[in-house]
Amino acid sequence: MSKDALSATPTEAAGSNTVFARFDRVGKIFKLPGDRQIDALEDVSFTLGRGKLVGLLGPSGCGKTTFLRIVAGLETATYGTVTIEGKLVNGPHPNFAFVFQQANLMNWRTVLKNVLFPLEIRGEVTRASIERARDLLNLVGLHGFEDRYPSELSGGMQQRVALCRALVYDAKLLLMDEPFGALDELKRMEMHDLLLDIRLRTGVSVMFVTHSISEAIYLSDTVAVFSKRPATIARFIDIDFPYPRENAMRYEMKFTEYEHEAGRALGIAR
Repeated sequence: MSKDALSATPTEAAGSNTVFARFDRVGKIFKLPGDRQIDALEDVSFTLGRGKLVGLLGPSGCGKTTFLRIVAGLETATYGTVTIEGKLVNGPHPNFAFVFQQANLMNWRTVLKNVLFPLEIRGEVTRASIERARDLLNLVGLHGFEDRYPSELSGGMQQRVALCRALVYDAKLLLMDEPFGALDELKRMEMHDLLLDIRLRTGVSVMFVTHSISEAIYLSDTVAVFSKRPATIARFIDIDFPYPRENAMRYEMKFTEYEHEAGRALGIAR
């Protein structure tokens, strides 16, 4: 498999107006002992276009991760519905990949074998899938590291391996829960551009949880700003910057205006 096999068309890479996923009044209530409860999510509704990247921005503990788990089918909504490609999500579905804040690599497995692990579970390791794994590692700049172990890699390199592992079975939906939170600022910026490059080449739809206003604006087509718990969408901010994104845009007045708008939606700016 060549690197071209990982590529999307420009239209796919930029996203489309085709609805890929629909979230209709999604709510989650956690029951606690003593007839107590936590209202985590309340009437979260929006659509995700095919190939689009939506940033989920909000305060710590507001329910962003809970929502992401409901989308993945790893958590059940108390009410409301999640529909992906026209199908109701009632449990884990095969077309998603999850990337967490920590890379969670297996230290006793090489880089290549870490990437191939999801396919081993599925019983789908083939010559073609091994080539796809190598192509992904090449795409993220890890050619030549296939036989290294996680302990030999930096934190940023480990997170690149985690990205490859998530995409190795050609997932259509990439769910990311603060994946770059543990990295220093320079590495985070590098990973931002890497993620956008992967999206360009694969056409994958992305939902990205973050606490960082600037990160959400730089990456996203649309930023969904969550309120405090019980979380609902306080505001949608459409980001009118072209792709490919460039770091110079972070210093433009327009970028600052988006930051102020997001800050007001979060209640931390006037």
